[in-house]
This record gives sequence, C-alpha cells and structure tokens, in this order.
Amino acid sequence: MQEIAEELEALLARSLEPLAELGEATVGVRPAPGKWSKKEILGHLVDSAANHHQRFVRAQVDGELRFPGYRQDDWVRLGGYQGEPWTRLVALFRTYNEHLAHLLSQIPEEKRDTLCFVGEGEPVTLGYLAQEYIEHLLHHLRQILGEEV
Repeated sequence: MQEIAEELEALLARSLEPLAELGEATVGVRPAPGKWSKKEILGHLVDSAANHHQRFVRAQVDGELRFPGYRQDDWVRLGGYQGEPWTRLVALFRTYNEHLAHLLSQIPEEKRDTLCFVGEGEPVTLGYLAQEYIEHLLHHLRQILGEEV
C-alpha cells in the first residue's frame, strides 16, 4: 500500500500549484447545463476522499467492508461547492488527500486483499479500492487542469 500512498503524494505534488493558480472567475463556470463546474468537480473529489477514508479504515477494522454506494450528484449539490471560495476547496482537497496518503502508507500489506462490497458492485479488494481512488482523482484532475497532470 506504500506505493499507492506515494502515487497519491506525487499526484498532489503535481496538481496543487496548478489548482491554486486557477482564478475564481473561471472555476465556477458550468460548461453546459447539467455539467459540473471545476468547483463542483473538486468538491466531488472531496466527497470521494470522505467516502474512501471510511472505506480504508472500516475494511481494516471489520475485516471485510460492506458500504453503500453514494449518489454523487446529490452529494455535490448538498455540499454547496458552487458557493465555496476556490482557495478553501483547494485547501480542503489538499489536506484531506495528504491525510489519506498518510493513512494508506500505514495499511499493512496483509490487509490489501480484504474484500470490499460497495453498493451493488461486485466485490473488490482494499488494494483495488485504493488504486481505483488514484485513477479516479487523476481522471477528474485532468477535467479541471487538462492532460498535464
């Protein structure tokens, strides 16, 4: 799990400065009706961090994870990210993910194969959930920053 923690740290190192440089005037623009603004995408990543935080801990504590899926559009809407200052969202994203990198670095290798059931999906391992979290971050950071992430 250490290598996944290092991947997360590297992704943060590459993306935090470009995120901070984006202007408040542009990050709140929705590209089309029904599409999220950059603020809402980053808010979605904060929601994802919150959900994965619980998954990473509960899978270790319980020896198996059974966790509901989450309705991402509702989470983003109820989170009110469109009305948050960009600097606050970037700081929250940074801090939460720094903590997750720390948490991941401490997960024993023998926990990597812990079975996890999320929503109605097929069971996956804790290691898979951790790696998928990085891929999910990268996908959405590319939406915000472009391919240079």
